[in-house]
Amino acid sequence: MTATLIQPTGPAHTRIYAYGAARGENAVPNDDIIGPIDSSDEWIRQRTGIITRVRADATTDAVDLATDAAAEAIRRAGISPEQVDAVIVATISNPKQTPSVSAIVADRVGANPAAAYDLNAACAGFAYGVAQADALIRAGAATYAVVVGAEKLSDIVDPTDRSISFLLGDGAGAAVVGPSETPGIGPTVWGSDGSKSDAVGMNHTLTEFRDGTAPWPTLRQEGPTVFRWAVWEMVKVARQAIEAAGITPDDLAAFVPHQANMRIIDEFAKQLKLPESVVVGRDIETTGNTSAASIPLATHRLLEEHPELSGGLALQIGFGAGLVFGAQVVVLP
Repeated sequence: MTATLIQPTGPAHTRIYAYGAARGENAVPNDDIIGPIDSSDEWIRQRTGIITRVRADATTDAVDLATDAAAEAIRRAGISPEQVDAVIVATISNPKQTPSVSAIVADRVGANPAAAYDLNAACAGFAYGVAQADALIRAGAATYAVVVGAEKLSDIVDPTDRSISFLLGDGAGAAVVGPSETPGIGPTVWGSDGSKSDAVGMNHTLTEFRDGTAPWPTLRQEGPTVFRWAVWEMVKVARQAIEAAGITPDDLAAFVPHQANMRIIDEFAKQLKLPESVVVGRDIETTGNTSAASIPLATHRLLEEHPELSGGLALQIGFGAGLVFGAQVVVLP
């Protein structure tokens, strides 16, 4: 007789309980970075909407930022760290290839021995992490999960690069996901297009740097290619996420896209025909583009500035290097 395996199941629904945030300690205005790229404050503002960006101290790394954001999210969620049984950190800036940022963060916040792993989906990382936390909890593999997007992009920036260096900032945003009596996280629409892998990414490998055949690897992008892809292709994904959630744009309280570029954000809102009542996250103006951290940081700020959004529906969409993308509608805590 063959034994029958037990296959666990969890709650029918999940929701986001709370957000946490940590931003780099230093505000870096456009005037501080225009010299090496032979540019101007006006040029950066017009092209990106950025007035200043935050960057961390040399002694602060992505692990530190992730820890601070996760600790705040857990505290605000009203659960104890011991109840967290999964920690997922989305990052492309772990200072080491291994161990994971997540395992160290889990220990630092008091969630040891939670399951912990990092994921690399660049600017879509937080949306990917939310999708995974939702699935893990509903499958019975976890009860409470902390999802963190954490980046110290100033470590992988070439100050003389005109394609992306002036966009980037440092920070971490976190969310606690747990069981819910009603649906709090809509279906995720996600995917990738590796045929465009050269559009955004590192310009060299670590082995090339080790062998002395290339300088320290830094981020580069093909701006026009990324802009066109983000505006035309990602709007379709955003529409699919709204449809999959069974709602219309009129039902949204907020729209939180990846903070890639203010022009992309504004074009997004226009293409989606969002009503005036929808509050759009525009954290990029003073934080910069923080890749995996940008959506939770922007959401954290929205809830601080607009507490009336609590309980409302927010569409979030991340997109970036890979190329990868992920979107879902969530109920704001």
